[in-house]
Amino acid sequence: MSRHAASADIFMAIADPTRRALLDQLRSGEQPVKELAEPFAMSLPAISQHLQILCEAGLVQMRKAGRQRLYRLNPEPLKQISDWIAHYEQFWQEKLNVLGTYLEEES
Repeated sequence: MSRHAASADIFMAIADPTRRALLDQLRSGEQPVKELAEPFAMSLPAISQHLQILCEAGLVQMRKAGRQRLYRLNPEPLKQISDWIAHYEQFWQEKLNVLGTYLEEES
């Protein structure tokens, strides 16, 4: 998979609010799918499908412990998103500085 395709998968993976909520839950540590599914009004297979997408994007890792599948957050790929957003933060900061200077001159 190319780097561009991997990045696209990460952005696609976090585009869904359920997957973002799952990532938020996993910040507190490794959890089984049943525990992860509790706050959601959807079936275990639906949650498993969301987790599979997160695993494929490299944002979540799964390990088996007996009959359970335990999931944990892998935050490293999120750095790509942070780096991408940082370029826009600088853009908007420059625009806000210009606006601030303009408003100060007008008053």
